[in-house]
Amino acid sequence: MSDHGDSTSESRGEAAEREAAKRRLLAQAEADRVPVEETTRAVPDRRWRRDR
Repeated sequence: MSDHGDSTSESRGEAAEREAAKRRLLAQAEADRVPVEETTRAVPDRRWRRDR
């Protein structure tokens, strides 16, 4: 039964590590995010109308 305490602390450590990794990923995604104002707007291709 003494292993139960070790596995609890180990799972808490893993949970904390997962939470830290999650925060790092979210911070990286936020840093890489491009604001909508900076994106280019799609321009429709109207070359098909030239033949008419």
